Amino acid sequence: MKINCLVVDDEEVSRAIVKRFISKTSFLELADECESAEAAEKALNEKNIDLLFLDVKMPGKSGMDLLRHLETPHKVILISGAEEHAAEAFERSVTDYLVKPFEYPRFLQAVQKARTQIEAIRKETEEQIDVYVKTDARFVRIPFDDLLYIEAMADYIIFHTAEQRYIVHYTMKGVEKRLPTSFFARVHRSFIVNCRQVNSLEDLNVVIGNKSIPIGASYKDAFYRRLNFL
Repeated sequence: MKINCLVVDDEEVSRAIVKRFISKTSFLELADECESAEAAEKALNEKNIDLLFLDVKMPGKSGMDLLRHLETPHKVILISGAEEHAAEAFERSVTDYLVKPFEYPRFLQAVQKARTQIEAIRKETEEQIDVYVKTDARFVRIPFDDLLYIEAMADYIIFHTAEQRYIVHYTMKGVEKRLPTSFFARVHRSFIVNCRQVNSLEDLNVVIGNKSIPIGASYKDAFYRRLNFL
Protein backbone atom coordinates (compact mmCIF):
# COMPACT_ATOMS: atom_id res chain seq x y z
CA MET A 1 0.00 0.00 0.00
CA LYS A 2 1.20 3.50 -0.85
CA ILE A 3 2.23 6.02 1.79
CA ASN A 4 0.48 9.36 1.27
CA CYS A 5 2.83 12.32 1.73
CA LEU A 6 2.35 16.02 2.44
CA VAL A 7 5.24 18.40 1.71
CA VAL A 8 5.26 21.62 3.74
CA ASP A 9 7.90 24.23 2.92
CA ASP A 10 7.68 27.94 2.07
CA GLU A 11 10.52 27.60 -0.50
CA GLU A 12 9.39 26.34 -3.90
CA VAL A 13 12.84 24.96 -4.76
CA SER A 14 12.94 22.91 -1.55
CA ARG A 15 9.45 21.52 -2.22
CA ALA A 16 10.48 20.62 -5.76
CA ILE A 17 13.45 18.59 -4.49
CA VAL A 18 11.34 16.62 -2.03
CA LYS A 19 8.63 16.05 -4.66
CA ARG A 20 11.23 14.76 -7.11
CA PHE A 21 12.56 12.33 -4.51
CA ILE A 22 9.01 11.19 -3.71
CA SER A 23 8.39 10.49 -7.40
CA LYS A 24 11.52 8.32 -7.48
CA THR A 25 10.31 6.19 -4.54
CA SER A 26 7.85 3.46 -5.48
CA PHE A 27 6.03 3.26 -2.15
CA LEU A 28 5.45 7.01 -1.76
CA GLU A 29 2.55 9.04 -3.16
CA LEU A 30 2.39 12.85 -3.13
CA ALA A 31 -1.01 13.81 -1.70
CA ASP A 32 -0.46 17.56 -1.50
CA GLU A 33 2.05 20.37 -0.96
CA CYS A 34 1.73 23.53 1.15
CA GLU A 35 3.65 26.78 1.55
CA SER A 36 2.70 27.36 5.18
CA ALA A 37 1.84 25.60 8.40
CA GLU A 38 -1.65 27.11 8.28
CA ALA A 39 -2.30 25.55 4.85
CA ALA A 40 -0.86 22.27 6.12
CA GLU A 41 -3.36 22.17 9.00
CA LYS A 42 -6.20 22.46 6.51
CA ALA A 43 -4.73 19.72 4.29
CA LEU A 44 -4.24 17.41 7.28
CA ASN A 45 -7.90 17.83 8.19
CA GLU A 46 -9.13 17.14 4.67
CA LYS A 47 -6.77 14.49 3.30
CA ASN A 48 -5.55 11.09 4.41
CA ILE A 49 -1.89 11.85 5.15
CA ASP A 50 0.51 9.22 6.45
CA LEU A 51 3.84 11.04 6.25
CA LEU A 52 4.59 14.73 6.67
CA PHE A 53 7.75 16.36 5.26
CA LEU A 54 7.89 19.50 7.38
CA ASP A 55 10.23 22.46 7.05
CA VAL A 56 11.25 23.88 10.41
CA LYS A 57 11.47 27.61 9.63
CA MET A 58 8.59 29.26 7.78
CA PRO A 59 6.99 32.72 7.98
CA GLY A 60 4.18 32.95 10.53
CA LYS A 61 3.63 29.64 12.26
CA SER A 62 6.81 27.56 12.09
CA GLY A 63 7.13 23.86 11.42
CA MET A 64 7.98 23.33 15.08
CA ASP A 65 4.78 25.17 16.08
CA LEU A 66 2.77 22.84 13.85
CA LEU A 67 4.57 19.79 15.21
CA ARG A 68 3.79 20.82 18.80
CA HIS A 69 0.05 21.07 18.07
CA LEU A 70 -0.59 18.09 15.81
CA GLU A 71 -3.76 16.44 17.12
CA THR A 72 -3.74 13.40 14.86
CA PRO A 73 -0.68 11.16 14.99
CA HIS A 74 1.36 11.41 11.78
CA LYS A 75 4.83 10.28 10.97
CA VAL A 76 6.97 13.38 10.48
CA ILE A 77 10.31 13.94 8.78
CA LEU A 78 11.57 17.39 9.70
CA ILE A 79 13.65 19.36 7.21
CA SER A 80 15.94 22.21 8.24
CA GLY A 81 18.98 24.20 7.19
CA ALA A 82 20.54 23.64 10.61
CA GLU A 83 20.65 21.02 13.37
CA GLU A 84 19.56 23.34 16.20
CA HIS A 85 16.05 21.87 16.51
CA ALA A 86 17.06 18.23 16.27
CA ALA A 87 16.97 17.58 20.04
CA GLU A 88 13.39 18.84 20.46
CA ALA A 89 12.36 17.11 17.24
CA PHE A 90 13.38 13.70 18.50
CA GLU A 91 11.82 14.42 21.88
CA ARG A 92 8.57 14.75 19.93
CA SER A 93 9.18 11.39 18.26
CA VAL A 94 9.78 12.57 14.71
CA THR A 95 10.87 9.78 12.38
CA ASP A 96 13.96 11.59 11.09
CA TYR A 97 15.61 14.99 10.73
CA LEU A 98 17.05 15.98 7.36
CA VAL A 99 19.53 18.85 7.14
CA LYS A 100 19.59 20.77 3.85
CA PRO A 101 21.08 20.11 1.39
CA PHE A 102 20.53 16.33 1.35
CA GLU A 103 20.80 13.80 -1.46
CA TYR A 104 18.45 11.00 -2.43
CA PRO A 105 20.27 8.20 -0.48
CA ARG A 106 19.79 10.14 2.79
CA PHE A 107 16.16 10.84 1.87
CA LEU A 108 15.60 7.15 1.12
CA GLN A 109 17.10 6.17 4.46
CA ALA A 110 14.60 8.44 6.23
CA VAL A 111 11.54 7.26 4.31
CA GLN A 112 12.48 3.59 4.72
CA LYS A 113 12.40 4.19 8.47
CA ALA A 114 9.00 5.86 8.13
CA ARG A 115 7.74 2.97 5.98
CA THR A 116 8.65 0.44 8.67
CA GLN A 117 6.83 2.47 11.33
CA ILE A 118 3.72 3.07 9.21
CA GLU A 119 3.43 -0.57 8.15
CA ALA A 120 3.69 -1.66 11.80
CA ILE A 121 0.88 0.75 12.75
CA ARG A 122 -1.30 -0.47 9.87
CA LYS A 123 -0.74 -4.11 10.85
CA GLU A 124 -1.63 -3.38 14.47
CA THR A 125 -4.76 -1.46 13.39
CA GLU A 126 -5.93 -4.28 11.11
CA GLU A 127 -5.70 -6.73 14.02
CA GLN A 128 -8.02 -4.66 16.23
CA ILE A 129 -11.60 -5.94 16.68
CA ASP A 130 -13.10 -3.09 18.70
CA VAL A 131 -12.80 0.52 19.76
CA TYR A 132 -13.34 2.15 23.16
CA VAL A 133 -15.10 5.54 23.23
CA LYS A 134 -15.47 7.83 26.20
CA THR A 135 -19.03 8.65 27.16
CA ASP A 136 -19.75 10.53 30.37
CA ALA A 137 -17.20 9.24 32.89
CA ARG A 138 -16.57 5.79 31.38
CA PHE A 139 -15.15 4.12 28.31
CA VAL A 140 -17.58 1.99 26.33
CA ARG A 141 -16.40 -0.89 24.14
CA ILE A 142 -17.87 -1.01 20.63
CA PRO A 143 -17.07 -4.18 18.65
CA PHE A 144 -16.42 -3.35 14.99
CA ASP A 145 -19.09 -5.89 14.03
CA ASP A 146 -21.69 -3.70 15.82
CA LEU A 147 -20.55 -0.36 14.41
CA LEU A 148 -22.72 0.68 11.44
CA TYR A 149 -21.24 4.02 10.45
CA ILE A 150 -19.46 7.07 11.82
CA GLU A 151 -20.64 10.63 11.28
CA ALA A 152 -18.84 13.95 11.70
CA MET A 153 -20.83 16.84 13.15
CA ALA A 154 -18.97 20.10 13.83
CA ASP A 155 -16.19 19.25 16.31
CA TYR A 156 -17.74 15.92 17.28
CA ILE A 157 -17.82 12.37 15.94
CA ILE A 158 -20.92 10.18 16.30
CA PHE A 159 -20.49 6.40 16.41
CA HIS A 160 -23.74 4.74 15.28
CA THR A 161 -24.69 1.19 16.25
CA ALA A 162 -28.07 -0.50 15.81
CA GLU A 163 -28.96 0.14 19.46
CA GLN A 164 -27.11 3.28 20.45
CA ARG A 165 -25.08 6.25 19.33
CA TYR A 166 -22.00 7.65 21.06
CA ILE A 167 -20.84 11.26 20.68
CA VAL A 168 -17.11 11.91 21.07
CA HIS A 169 -15.04 15.09 20.79
CA TYR A 170 -12.53 14.02 18.14
CA THR A 171 -11.54 14.55 14.50
CA MET A 172 -12.66 12.48 11.51
CA LYS A 173 -9.06 12.04 10.34
CA GLY A 174 -8.03 10.80 13.78
CA VAL A 175 -10.83 8.25 13.82
CA GLU A 176 -10.12 7.14 10.24
CA LYS A 177 -6.51 6.35 11.07
CA ARG A 178 -7.55 4.15 14.00
CA LEU A 179 -10.00 1.98 12.05
CA PRO A 180 -9.01 -1.13 10.05
CA THR A 181 -9.46 -0.68 6.31
CA SER A 182 -10.65 -4.28 6.13
CA PHE A 183 -13.87 -3.10 7.84
CA PHE A 184 -14.24 0.60 7.16
CA ALA A 185 -14.18 3.03 4.24
CA ARG A 186 -14.50 6.81 4.01
CA VAL A 187 -17.34 7.60 1.60
CA HIS A 188 -17.84 11.30 2.33
CA ARG A 189 -16.07 14.07 4.22
CA SER A 190 -18.64 13.52 6.99
CA PHE A 191 -19.12 9.73 6.87
CA ILE A 192 -17.18 6.50 7.34
CA VAL A 193 -19.13 3.28 6.79
CA ASN A 194 -18.68 -0.28 7.92
CA CYS A 195 -18.46 -2.08 4.56
CA ARG A 196 -19.79 -5.28 6.15
CA GLN A 197 -22.99 -3.47 7.14
CA VAL A 198 -23.85 -2.03 3.72
CA ASN A 199 -27.24 -3.24 2.46
CA SER A 200 -27.26 -1.59 -0.98
CA LEU A 201 -26.13 1.30 -3.17
CA GLU A 202 -28.77 3.63 -4.57
CA ASP A 203 -28.14 6.77 -6.66
CA LEU A 204 -24.69 7.48 -5.21
CA ASN A 205 -25.84 6.70 -1.70
CA VAL A 206 -24.85 3.90 0.65
CA VAL A 207 -27.80 2.32 2.42
CA ILE A 208 -27.23 0.86 5.89
CA GLY A 209 -30.45 -0.19 7.56
CA ASN A 210 -32.79 2.79 7.21
CA LYS A 211 -29.97 5.30 6.76
CA SER A 212 -29.01 6.63 3.33
CA ILE A 213 -25.46 8.01 3.33
CA PRO A 214 -24.14 10.17 0.44
CA ILE A 215 -21.02 9.14 -1.46
CA GLY A 216 -18.74 12.13 -2.05
CA ALA A 217 -17.28 12.56 -5.54
CA SER A 218 -13.69 12.50 -4.29
CA TYR A 219 -14.28 9.21 -2.41
CA LYS A 220 -16.38 7.39 -5.00
CA ASP A 221 -13.67 5.65 -7.05
CA ALA A 222 -11.69 4.39 -4.05
CA PHE A 223 -14.86 3.14 -2.36
CA TYR A 224 -16.16 1.37 -5.46
CA ARG A 225 -12.82 -0.43 -5.84
CA ARG A 226 -13.49 -1.96 -2.43
CA LEU A 227 -16.76 -3.57 -3.55
CA ASN A 228 -17.19 -6.96 -5.19
CA PHE A 229 -19.37 -6.10 -8.17
CA LEU A 230 -20.66 -8.80 -10.55
